[in-house]
Amino acid sequence: MSTAAPKRRGIFTGLAAIEDGTIIRAAFFAMLAGTAAVLYLDYGELTAADVAGVAMPSIPVLPAFNPDNPMLPGGPVVTTDPELLRQPLSIALGPGGVLSLTGSIDPGSFERVQAEIEARGEYIKQVDLNSPGGSVIDAVKIGALMVVGEYTTSVAPGALCASSCPLIFAGGKQRLASLQSAIGVHQIYAMATAGDLPAGLSGVGNAMSEAQQTTAIITRYLNTTAVDPAMWLHALETPPTQLYYLSRDELTEYRLVTRFTD
Repeated sequence: MSTAAPKRRGIFTGLAAIEDGTIIRAAFFAMLAGTAAVLYLDYGELTAADVAGVAMPSIPVLPAFNPDNPMLPGGPVVTTDPELLRQPLSIALGPGGVLSLTGSIDPGSFERVQAEIEARGEYIKQVDLNSPGGSVIDAVKIGALMVVGEYTTSVAPGALCASSCPLIFAGGKQRLASLQSAIGVHQIYAMATAGDLPAGLSGVGNAMSEAQQTTAIITRYLNTTAVDPAMWLHALETPPTQLYYLSRDELTEYRLVTRFTD
């Protein structure tokens, strides 16, 4: 106890000394939540239990959009065909230099988008998003392409930009949306197969460690954009089976939307 307590105090003192308060706030809250969960679980029950519900693979992804229950009360109406949203991310360059990204952000989406930009990037002016989300890492990397290319990003009326999709949207130099655009976030969720599942307390610790690392990646990435990273606090607070739809005031407050098109 006498050795552990000073170490813990040293860790928290070091965190408090970091000046980048916006990043630390989100990451620190996630760390506290994860630590509290471990302390709450009884070790004996944990080692004997099926850990499928808490296991995570090394690259976290988010659950697919549920077309049978797409909305929470008061959310915008999504008019896109649910079957289209279920499909792997499609990439299409249309008139006026509008690059459309439609469907789920599957692992490997970044490489496909990067190849399209490298091939025809000089024609691209705007990136139109319609996605239920998916791979967080791919979304962050695609968002970084938006930052570097200084593209405008947009979400059309009736379109969905949920889960990890807002991370791409945040990378736009100009970020356009309608009052009828559905933009929402929720917690990171991991899809794991039986072979991926770690066992016992170490498995839970690894899962939480990866979730915290991913949260740090997200908040650092948002700090490179003009978007307030505090926006992601709504994701941390919302279960992965739900979506927190950002209101017009919140989209403005967090600077996620620079101009509404209606």
